[in-house]
Amino acid sequence: MTTELDEPGQFADFDALMRDAARAPEGLADIDPGRRRRRRWIGWTVALVILALVIGAPSAYVTWALTAPLPAASATYTEPAVPVTAAATLSLPAQGSSAISVAGGDEYLGAEAAGIWATSGPQEPAAMASITKLITALVVLDAHPLASPEDQGPTLWFDGADEDLYDAYYVQNVTIAPMPAGSSMTLRGALATMLIPSASNYADVVSTWAFGSRSGFVAAARAWLDAHGLAQTTVVDPTGISPRNTSTPADLIALGRIAAAHPDIAAIVDTRSATIGSAGMVNNTNGLLGTAGITGLKTGNLGAGTFAFLYTSRLDVGVGTPLAVVGVVLGGESRAAVDTDVLRLLGSIQEGFHDVPLVTAGQALGDVTTPWGGAARVVTASAADIRTWSDTPITVTSDIRTPDTYADGEVIGTITWTAGPRTATVDVVVEGQIEPPTEWWRLTHPAELGG
Repeated sequence: MTTELDEPGQFADFDALMRDAARAPEGLADIDPGRRRRRRWIGWTVALVILALVIGAPSAYVTWALTAPLPAASATYTEPAVPVTAAATLSLPAQGSSAISVAGGDEYLGAEAAGIWATSGPQEPAAMASITKLITALVVLDAHPLASPEDQGPTLWFDGADEDLYDAYYVQNVTIAPMPAGSSMTLRGALATMLIPSASNYADVVSTWAFGSRSGFVAAARAWLDAHGLAQTTVVDPTGISPRNTSTPADLIALGRIAAAHPDIAAIVDTRSATIGSAGMVNNTNGLLGTAGITGLKTGNLGAGTFAFLYTSRLDVGVGTPLAVVGVVLGGESRAAVDTDVLRLLGSIQEGFHDVPLVTAGQALGDVTTPWGGAARVVTASAADIRTWSDTPITVTSDIRTPDTYADGEVIGTITWTAGPRTATVDVVVEGQIEPPTEWWRLTHPAELGG
């Protein structure tokens, strides 16, 4: 619409009409001058209203068109494909028998893992060899507890009969430590000599000191086993030399938990080497201490095919607090074979926890287009991965909206992945600047503008 406001004479006829109306017609000269002024005022008012309507209509439209809300952009996107990972495989020992328990990973492994998570081989009672010494230590400390980590306990004095035990066990080709007649050692030191190098003569002397005789110890051990629900475990001597000292993998897992929770036992079995009184320098028979988080507990063997290992591990799998592992192997062919099996099993657990790639930075998800011809991409602002166990399902949710400013880098939502107890979230952004529409587009597209 065009309005010409400067053309001369545009309202000339109307003005003349108003002048004529203002003149008193012949015969009406006597009309009141006030009435004539009122008529003139009404005429000019009508003229001004007409002028406002002619000029104001296009001005209001322009103002509205240039300030009206823009129509919404059209955003299309596709959520990234959810990764599917292969199931983990535990590398359980192929020989002998084994069991493993894992606590602290319920959200990943399930609550049942803290019981008996996995087993291999026969689960019947088998010779536990020097693992027996753990029971001996626990039974002795139950009767003669130490008050604190600094408490060394009572002093044990060794006589000629104790010294003779050194020779008696020597000829049986079992591990021993010096015990000279007339020497002494604290209870804590004697227990350490029994557990760290697995000295059988110390196990015999300490248990007899605590209960008066071997038979007294055996009775106390049986009562202790009954009290702790270890019904499938048999102890006939304090050293484990007898093959009749037997237990099942399940009972030994329970024993491992008890030993690991006992502060004095846990501290001793996690010692690589120590110098202890007349026993001198002693080294731990557990050569895996410190490897794969292993913190104990006890080795044992009665020759080929009877190698045993009850172990604990604080296994770091990259999810915060390490997993608390208790495991056992019975009936191994050799110490090296048992150690290899244990490390392979723990390694398979660690490998089962893995980082799953989700998206890369700048990964295209879709596009944003506007009615006035602008376009940009919808992309991820950053890369993301998520750590999970085995083939734990991964779910994805998104919350993406249309842009507000259409500016490059504007965050328009998020994508979140969940796997077990873990989540990963990335921002979704506009890539590419979308310029606002021109004034001409606004003026010529009234039907597409907001209300």
